[in-house]
Amino acid sequence: MNTWWIVLPAFVILDLLLGDPEKPFHPIRLMGKTIAFLEPIFRKRIRGEQFAGTLFVFLLVTGVWTLTYGIISLADNFSHELATVVEIIVLFYTISIHTLILAGLTVYEHLKNGHIENARHSVSMIVGRDTQSLEKTGLVRATIETIAENFVDGIVSPLLFAAIGGAPLAMAYKMINTLDSMIGYKNDQYRRFGAAAARLDDIANYVPARLSLFWICLGARLCGFSSENAWKTAMKEGRNHPSPNAGYPEAAFAGALGVRLNGPSTYHGKLVSKPFIGMQYPEPGSNHILQACGLVLMASLWTTAFVWVFGLFINGIVSG
Repeated sequence: MNTWWIVLPAFVILDLLLGDPEKPFHPIRLMGKTIAFLEPIFRKRIRGEQFAGTLFVFLLVTGVWTLTYGIISLADNFSHELATVVEIIVLFYTISIHTLILAGLTVYEHLKNGHIENARHSVSMIVGRDTQSLEKTGLVRATIETIAENFVDGIVSPLLFAAIGGAPLAMAYKMINTLDSMIGYKNDQYRRFGAAAARLDDIANYVPARLSLFWICLGARLCGFSSENAWKTAMKEGRNHPSPNAGYPEAAFAGALGVRLNGPSTYHGKLVSKPFIGMQYPEPGSNHILQACGLVLMASLWTTAFVWVFGLFINGIVSG
């Protein structure tokens, strides 16, 4: 029975209303704890860092897919309705529209009230760069960048994978994304062990990152921003980023809002030279965080509508 027509609207509405529950049994948090627990075991027991890391990624990704599929299948043995409810709940944990917007608004409120240290702490919770020395412009830039990048990681990709392969594939994607965030660093500790995680995350997000441009441009038009500049900046400067994917949504946000993003940043005490995106635009101000929040909400609604129709089409073919 094709239940996608109700599944996607249900878990998206749940996310918009409730956000990401701060609970210890949150599936993504459990993924993180599992990664942290198993990493030293794989490093110790398996020879060859790169082989150990590749096997580590393979087993965790396939493991979470199998576990999710098993849970939903077990529920389906009792009733299709129960399986549908379980899938809605599982998928609810894979997207983060509410949480992403709330994170941006929290930084905005701190900056508006002049609480720079609080703003630094809030930004440190959502970015990988060092925030201790960031001033207002740097904090605003970092916030807008993470909103743009996480539009793909936390919204577009989970929705697309859910449409293609249901909750099991969406959860497998979240494991890929979590692995990349924890071990996908290009430093001495993870250059070899985390290579497979970083590469797999790049592959998983390659198409979603580029598709996201259409929804960002549609969202920009409805928000009264420049969809033309969003598209032009993404096409011209989307490649100007160390990541093969993050530059595209960030460049689209830069063009839509008319602000300069990226530039040199410090990670773990080391200065990383990154080119600016949107050099022709001025530095962002705190009000641009509000605009970025409005843009990501509108783009998310467009994504939901398109993916809902796409999912109905795909599921119709599969079931038919």
